[in-house]
Amino acid sequence: MFKPDLTRSDVTPERFWLNRRQLIAGLGAGSLAAGLGARARAEDLEPNEWDEITGYNNFYEFGTGKGDPSKNAPAMETSPWTVKVDGLVDRPGDYLLDDLIGDIPTEERIYRFRCVEAWSMVIPWNGFALSRLLEKVGVQDDAKFVAFETAVLPEVMPGVRRPILDWPYREGLRLDEAMHPLTMMATGIYGRPIPNQNGAPMRLVVPWKYGFKSIKSIVRISLVEDQPFATWQDTNADEYGFYANVNPEVDHPRWSQASERVIGAGLFGGRIPTLPFNGYADQVASLYDGMDLRANF
Repeated sequence: MFKPDLTRSDVTPERFWLNRRQLIAGLGAGSLAAGLGARARAEDLEPNEWDEITGYNNFYEFGTGKGDPSKNAPAMETSPWTVKVDGLVDRPGDYLLDDLIGDIPTEERIYRFRCVEAWSMVIPWNGFALSRLLEKVGVQDDAKFVAFETAVLPEVMPGVRRPILDWPYREGLRLDEAMHPLTMMATGIYGRPIPNQNGAPMRLVVPWKYGFKSIKSIVRISLVEDQPFATWQDTNADEYGFYANVNPEVDHPRWSQASERVIGAGLFGGRIPTLPFNGYADQVASLYDGMDLRANF
């Protein structure tokens, strides 16, 4: 079962989320986390404004500059929003988002969220277990993986007009990972709807994996038998594996993953040890029994 071991006192204050003065730039989608015994407290952090919170993002569909998403993403219409559900499901179709998830109750979950770039935060999400959605559409016996796609809207996404990545952005999970109680679909953050540049109107959140697995602005969910295409793995398989489980013993080729910098604790402070599976080992390590987690990074 989902065990909320974090409380509001652990949450990185909203005004410091994606603080442009404290984030380290780099490729890959960002994520969020915090370690045990080290917490980002409001009294320790430099105050920031809302425009700083939403003004520093990785969302390459809207451009590669950190300020590009906040400049370009507001042009994306998120209502109505259609999600295609297909593959090995009992009830495939092109669903309006409200029809697909409108009757699924939402809740707040406070998660550690760890970036592959070795920084971390704690974030309160609003949403629901992905398993609730999958049960609603009916998963067939032959399904082994869940594949996801992000919207491709060239008229408002200048990034997709360039061959930065192989569009659309795609990710995937093994079915048991997708059905795990910790895996969620987020539709809100800090009690507000997710801003466009941060994945509106619905994104995936998998707290024990590096953040590039948590795909944004989802328009397609497919149940499939074979391991699906994953954008960052395809772009550079030596740096971004399909599983992308947080593992302090497996370094990124260009930096150590043994520790992380807590966003909000200062540029040179707040570095803490990274925990296996981002602190969720008790709940998810059994999913990988018998696997070589160095080979399957």
